[in-house]
Amino acid sequence: MATGGNAIRGTRVGAGPMGEQDHGHHAERVAVSYWDALGNETVRYFSAGVAAEEIPDVIDSPHSGLPAGRDKDNPPAVAKTEPYKTHLAYVKERRTEEEAATLLDDALQQLRERRGLA
Repeated sequence: MATGGNAIRGTRVGAGPMGEQDHGHHAERVAVSYWDALGNETVRYFSAGVAAEEIPDVIDSPHSGLPAGRDKDNPPAVAKTEPYKTHLAYVKERRTEEEAATLLDDALQQLRERRGLA
């Protein structure tokens, strides 16, 4: 017969003289459901003694990483992310030659004023 460890046969590790109710395993709890925008439900348990104001209205869903709210019909919206801009998109946003010349002249004038050359 193989044996191992220091545990006495028939006992749980870490049980000790206290019962489970003393560890809080049987404390009264309240289940609160949260839903994210994809329809995933997450159930969180809170102590029955916690005030309703202390229970959060929005959490991060462990299933999707999206915000999850307590209203099943109207969950929080997915955050809008801007798509990656290509080089051509930046080229289209460039200023005209006149605006660029004006900006360059202003910058040079400010630099000359700081150095005392103007």
